[in-house]
Amino acid sequence: MNVLLTGAAGFIASHLSERLLKRDCSVVGLDNFDDFYDPAIKERNLTRARDHASFTLVRGDIRDETVLAGLPDGIDTIVHIAARAGVRPSIAQPTLYYDVNVRGTLNLMEFARGRGISRFVFASSSSVYGNNEKVPFSENDPVDNPISPYAATKKAGELLAHAYSHLYGITCICLRFFTVYGPRQRPDLAIHKFARLMEGGEELPMFGDGTSQRDYTYIEDILQGVEGALEWVGKNHGHEVVNLGESRTIGLREMIQVVAEEMGIKPRIRPSPEQPGDVARTFADISKARRLLGYDPTWEFRDGIRAFVKWFREGEGIEEP
Repeated sequence: MNVLLTGAAGFIASHLSERLLKRDCSVVGLDNFDDFYDPAIKERNLTRARDHASFTLVRGDIRDETVLAGLPDGIDTIVHIAARAGVRPSIAQPTLYYDVNVRGTLNLMEFARGRGISRFVFASSSSVYGNNEKVPFSENDPVDNPISPYAATKKAGELLAHAYSHLYGITCICLRFFTVYGPRQRPDLAIHKFARLMEGGEELPMFGDGTSQRDYTYIEDILQGVEGALEWVGKNHGHEVVNLGESRTIGLREMIQVVAEEMGIKPRIRPSPEQPGDVARTFADISKARRLLGYDPTWEFRDGIRAFVKWFREGEGIEEP
């Protein structure tokens, strides 16, 4: 495959670049290196990929149609991971989130249509489920009640994927990622943030009563699911939405305790109010992913945290966001 990978310098996509290059794919990595967190971290994420002859880095914004028009010929598959991320920041900057996540996705759909690219993988989010009362969350559940602008933009991206699949025959698969963690995790996300605070001897802000639950998914399992999605779009036609999670939930207090134990630190917790836009729990039904993609997550939470802490302690994760 000749893949256009957006958000290439980020957490998930930088790992994916390396996996695709090992499979003898050529990768055009597009990233604007914005300042949502330190661009130097993103530069380092691409250290291995940049050394590969089949990797081309393009610095640019998915909202810039001139940048897209100047991308190399020969791209046959798009993996669209670039987005303005985060539930809470989207409440403060809804216009920016709409512009990047909706208009940017539309630009890529138009780019695919114009270039005759028929394979499209879109990174969606478990946030589209909102406070879904039924568990585990199934792709057949209604997702008409997002509780943050970020979640609404991801739902909009899924709808655009469906429209372009219907109108132009682009095979699209939308992957709903469930709380991905592991080496290179963004510094604003809870596991990374808490590790950094504990390492510095600071208190941890625990929002709510500690009973919120997340379906934490280790990066290697997510990558296996994305690779399965790439195989699916290469062999099928139409539009699908698929959950990628571990299908196990971890409470906030338990997460803090496991991170603390693996770091050998006694955490100091500061109770804090619940945050607008945060959901009470996420929990993926992955039966569809198993059936369509051969998805088979294997990482236990503590093993994933141990791998993250090893990376963090090696000096890769201590920068301020």
